[in-house]
Amino acid sequence: MSFTYKPKRRKRAKTHGFRNRMSSAGGLSILKRRRAKGRKSISTSDR
Repeated sequence: MSFTYKPKRRKRAKTHGFRNRMSSAGGLSILKRRRAKGRKSISTSDR
């Protein structure tokens, strides 16, 4: 039996990265909410 989660840096960045979030209205609202909450990292791409 294999593991369900097989991490890949590129896939993670493409799906949850800053550029991807900025590309849609929904993603922008996510970033806005995270900024308002005072998150240390806003998306996965900024370490």
